[in-house]
Amino acid sequence: MKASRDMRHRFYRWFFRGLGVVWPIVSGLMLVMGTLGLVIAKVEGWPLGEGLYFSFVTGLTIGYGDLVPKHELSRILAIAIGFAGIVMAGLIAAVGVQALHKSLGREEISQN
Repeated sequence: MKASRDMRHRFYRWFFRGLGVVWPIVSGLMLVMGTLGLVIAKVEGWPLGEGLYFSFVTGLTIGYGDLVPKHELSRILAIAIGFAGIVMAGLIAAVGVQALHKSLGREEISQN
């Protein structure tokens, strides 16, 4: 039990350290996603909250389908939101994988 708790603490320590490194990029991507969501809300005539909701549901590739942009500009911006969300999720996943390797005591990922 103590070993698993220690490993979990090491993982969190390495994860938040790695997140601190990529945080400027992640926060920039979130800002871009939010801004594009507000632009889409304006173009589509949606309330601002729905634009932000649409942006992060689209960016995280959840895509409930309850809000669908009709205008061509909005659809193009939704594609940009999707790309930004994929990059953001990939960065966070990469930080998690690196933290797991370091918490297990593996410094480098083997090529085999």
